[in-house]
Amino acid sequence: MGKADFLSPKAISNRIKAKGLQKLRWYCQMCQKQCRDENGFKCHCMSESHQRQLLLASENPIKFMDYFSDEFKSDFIELLRRRFGTKRVHNNIVYNEYISNREHVHMNSTQWETLTDFTKWLGREGLCKVDETPKGWYIQYIDRDPETIRRQEEQARKKKQELDDEERSARMIEEQVRRGRDGKDTDEAPVYTELKRESEEEKVAFNLGACSSVAGPSKSSSVLGASALKASSSSSSSVKRKDSGSDSRGEKKKKKSALEEIIEMEKKKQQQQQQSVRTDYWLQPNIIVKVITKRLGEKYHKKKAVIVEVREKYTAVVKIIDSGDKLKLDQNHLETVIPAPGKEVLILNGPYRDTEAVLEGIDEKNFSATLTLNSGPQKGTSVDVAYEDFSKLA
Repeated sequence: MGKADFLSPKAISNRIKAKGLQKLRWYCQMCQKQCRDENGFKCHCMSESHQRQLLLASENPIKFMDYFSDEFKSDFIELLRRRFGTKRVHNNIVYNEYISNREHVHMNSTQWETLTDFTKWLGREGLCKVDETPKGWYIQYIDRDPETIRRQEEQARKKKQELDDEERSARMIEEQVRRGRDGKDTDEAPVYTELKRESEEEKVAFNLGACSSVAGPSKSSSVLGASALKASSSSSSSVKRKDSGSDSRGEKKKKKSALEEIIEMEKKKQQQQQQSVRTDYWLQPNIIVKVITKRLGEKYHKKKAVIVEVREKYTAVVKIIDSGDKLKLDQNHLETVIPAPGKEVLILNGPYRDTEAVLEGIDEKNFSATLTLNSGPQKGTSVDVAYEDFSKLA
């Protein structure tokens, strides 16, 4: 019987069936061929091309499984990143979109038997955040793109700077209020004296300037003149005291000497140089770090490790000191380790980057430490370095 015509109902139904997704049990991953029914799959398994593919796979089956696993993982994560970004989504939703492509790599050819195993593996590798709920497993992609990390750090730096400006302005206002209160407290309060007469026979008289010449007795005028002199002398003494107080306050706010100004300028230059030399990555091999992420479980949280290898500046392969396990972690999941005084450290950031030094002392108030350089042109020099810019040598 000849082949059906192109527009016949049978040919159309065959094309419709071949267009959609078929059963997974009748798919051959090695040949990448989808069979429509059990008879077609049986005929394909007996074909010569299928037998040749099986012979190739039998030579090195682990290589083929690793290849299909890598393809499945990369395609799945790429779909998760492009379609959902960093949103929390059910793993079945992502998987259903992934298998809607007829040419996708089937999971039965990978190292994972179920979607749950693959989801757990993504969480262990730190590629996604995973959590189990009564409705199933949910996943969330972790974006480790250097440009994204730099953008997030820049936003955090801007927020911190805004908070610092607000705190600085609040401190200035408090300082001004405190100075105003102190100035009021230091001002001399006026002294009030009682009006007394030397004898009862004397009359009380007031000196009104031009009218003083019209005043009656000479005795009273002499008394008023003495009182006026006393008043003028007391007012002049109070003015002198105020002037002396202002002079003393002016002396306290003396101008800085030339030497002090030069020292301040040098400190500012050093701070500017340190800021210009700093980078946003600090990982170095052969240093001891501490794991601070809780995504890997309590087994590795707060454990010390040695950096074995640094990849792409922001990622490191570390070896846990206690168990010997090797992990691949981002620098945001690690922190530096401060040893005891007298131990050797490596400076990781700033103008003295990649320089070995000895820890001399720790300044807890300024969150920094005093180091003595062991190498470089400035060997033997003592420098102050922040906690996050150095770590213990392995």
